[in-house]
Amino acid sequence: MHAAILGTNLGQFQGASEVLSLIVNGRAVEAKVSAQATLLHLLRNEFGLNGPKYGCGLGQCGACTVHVDGVAARACVIPAHGVSGRKVTTLEGLGGRQNFHPVQRAFEEAQAAQCGYCLNGMVMQAAALLQREKRPSPEKIRAELSGNLCRCGTHLEILRAVEIATMRMTDGAEQ
Repeated sequence: MHAAILGTNLGQFQGASEVLSLIVNGRAVEAKVSAQATLLHLLRNEFGLNGPKYGCGLGQCGACTVHVDGVAARACVIPAHGVSGRKVTTLEGLGGRQNFHPVQRAFEEAQAAQCGYCLNGMVMQAAALLQREKRPSPEKIRAELSGNLCRCGTHLEILRAVEIATMRMTDGAEQ
């Protein structure tokens, strides 16, 4: 998945910096980044977006999940220059306090978070799933979220939240 997002030879950027143009949460933005900067670094340090979290730095825990051109991706392993010209959506762009996305609202209703560290990845992964597949089975939901680590033990509440969001989004009550 990440290879398609990168689409460039990292060797050509060693020690260089460049100005990137991209769309973040619906806004056209530019930033000067070093060749070593990750998308996570860009989002948190340059744009002040704290939804995506630093967890493992290896793309294995899911805390840093964002959408790149509508596809869930791990921001900690994507070089920032790999998203030049792309559309990136973070938790902040999915919905806000005044206008929650149906998945965010369902997570709140199901009380699916304790510490909240995994919440970004769970919500972003679930939103991407429901964008692709209108009525995923419980098995599909579990498989989709299996790459997101949660240590708090709210797994049943997380699954319930995705089921609630699925019902609301397919019934047309929320979009």
